[in-house]
Amino acid sequence: MSQHVFIVMPFGQKQGINFNAIYQDLIKPALLKVGLNPFRADEESLPGDIRSDMFQELLMADLVIAELSIDNPNAWYELGVRHGLRARGVVQIRSNEAGRIPFDVCVDRTIHYHLKDGVPDPEFLDSDQALLGQIALETLRKDFKRRPSSPVYQYLPYLEEPNWKSLRVKNTDGFWQAHEEWSDLIEIARKQQKPGDILVLAEEAPTYALKLEAYRTAGNALQSLGHYQYALEHFEKALAINPNDLESAQKKGLMLGRVGRTAQAEQWLRNLSKKHPHDGETWALLGRTEKDCWIKLWSANKTAEAMFKAAKYESAQLGAAIQAYRQGFIEQTDSYFAGINALALTYVLAHLLGEKTDSDELKAMEGGIRWATLSALSKEAINQPDYWARVSLADLELLVSDVATIEKAYKYAVIAAKQDWFALDSTRQQLQLLQKLAFRPAEVSAALKIFDIAIARLEKPEDTWQPRKVFLFSGHMIDAPNREKPRFPQEKEPLAVEAIAQQLKKLGATEGDIAICGGACGGDLIFSEAALEMGLRLELRLPFAVPKFLQHSVDFAGGDWRERFYRVQSNPNTSTFIMPEQLGELAENSNPYERNNHWMLYSALAWGIDKVHCICLWNGVGGDGKGGTWHMHHTIKQRTGQVSVIDTHKLFKIKTGE
Repeated sequence: MSQHVFIVMPFGQKQGINFNAIYQDLIKPALLKVGLNPFRADEESLPGDIRSDMFQELLMADLVIAELSIDNPNAWYELGVRHGLRARGVVQIRSNEAGRIPFDVCVDRTIHYHLKDGVPDPEFLDSDQALLGQIALETLRKDFKRRPSSPVYQYLPYLEEPNWKSLRVKNTDGFWQAHEEWSDLIEIARKQQKPGDILVLAEEAPTYALKLEAYRTAGNALQSLGHYQYALEHFEKALAINPNDLESAQKKGLMLGRVGRTAQAEQWLRNLSKKHPHDGETWALLGRTEKDCWIKLWSANKTAEAMFKAAKYESAQLGAAIQAYRQGFIEQTDSYFAGINALALTYVLAHLLGEKTDSDELKAMEGGIRWATLSALSKEAINQPDYWARVSLADLELLVSDVATIEKAYKYAVIAAKQDWFALDSTRQQLQLLQKLAFRPAEVSAALKIFDIAIARLEKPEDTWQPRKVFLFSGHMIDAPNREKPRFPQEKEPLAVEAIAQQLKKLGATEGDIAICGGACGGDLIFSEAALEMGLRLELRLPFAVPKFLQHSVDFAGGDWRERFYRVQSNPNTSTFIMPEQLGELAENSNPYERNNHWMLYSALAWGIDKVHCICLWNGVGGDGKGGTWHMHHTIKQRTGQVSVIDTHKLFKIKTGE
């Protein structure tokens, strides 16, 4: 989505300057040329309160450009509001004929453009547009990483910017509706276990100001699906916007551990705990990393006896995990997650060492954890039960209570999971670790039975099926009958059929693999037919609903292409996904074919970057429009080098067009 720029400036003719011409001839084209979306309050065509709309844009726009050539009270007022509530994202512009800029903002970046007879000087217009576009992009890319540019936040270093959710202006629903619809699509994709959808949607946050929130939301959703590498990438993108965002920094440390970069995770979280010594969540995450390290040291042993001995031998590592969790609970006494882990691991350590667990300190910790979890449960909404609070209370009962009490507590937790396979399986895995160490065998077995039954009732999530290889295809469509310069003539189809089949065989395609393509006449359908014949699963990802897609990408070629599309689509191994249904309607200034390419690519990469092989039937040059094979080839080259190009110059032995 294009980043949004709000223009603060006078309207009409004032003091010999035609400000409408300044906007239409200089500012607006300069921003459009670099892919930004300019907005001026007088352009709002929807009914409503123009002042409310202006305030919302002023506060939430990615960038504000303030035209300060004259002393216009409205412009100065709006600039002051932006400086007071947003720490960054302002570029000032003035004509070369303007007088001295006021002292309060004279240190800020100001661009001077050339004025002649009250309008932009034609002699310098191109260079002034280029400079404004360059500075606007540079500000967007770098300003959020540097010290605040607002003089208010520069002189008040301890002043914190308001949370963006608190900047909602009354009577302005359009912007917030767009954000809520986007959030709903992310949640739907998470529930349907579609990480490719999430990866596309993360790039489509309604404004740049919300991208940090967007990347965090996507990262959390990908984490819940077990796609830790992609979750890590999105938390790092959030930190690129705001390196001081604590939540993203915490999640980065957690994901580093999940992808096996344990030493980096530990060091990252230790540094973070030094920077935020009183943040309980940071200490808890450090404890989790230390705990994972300890588990890795003993869980690979083959026998129960060997695991017990190794776990006991590595008790110093277990002690480090307990210490971090304990510190987290001390710093944040309502953090039942830190508390229950500290207590549970202390009980496990005592079990390994043959020590007693009846100390006053442990009893006090037990009481604190029970209070924290019960307090959290008292705040449960009727339709939003808190699974993690409930299961933490059950984990506490597992340490100190009898089988009947333990069973009751875990059953109470299972109800709150709402058939979330991943949540249930996460708890089951922790219980299985305790079982391996022979910790309270009867009690742990009773708890495990509850989760085995609950999970057995659920259909295993779709993405637990893992393809051996993933084949992504992009290629030319069959030429329209009236195409001026031939690129893929109908009579060359047999050559393409043979070449695509041979390439799939060369790459070892077989049953157990998956193929992804767009479904258009020509390369897509030829690839689809070859993949299905070899027994692969097939995903058709279409940029439009089927009737519109057939009109744009199949029917124009004539012949039997429509029938072939329906045969491919109706194959039992084929799944068809419609982009507007999965990702919502196309955003303004976006291209459906480029979006569909990203959707296919991210859906392929979500299976694992090492599994993806891209096949392109391509003449090596740009296409007839955006989103073609050139775009797919260029995009996947940025992510992975596993691309096989079937060169149609050589294959068809014709001079191809664009």
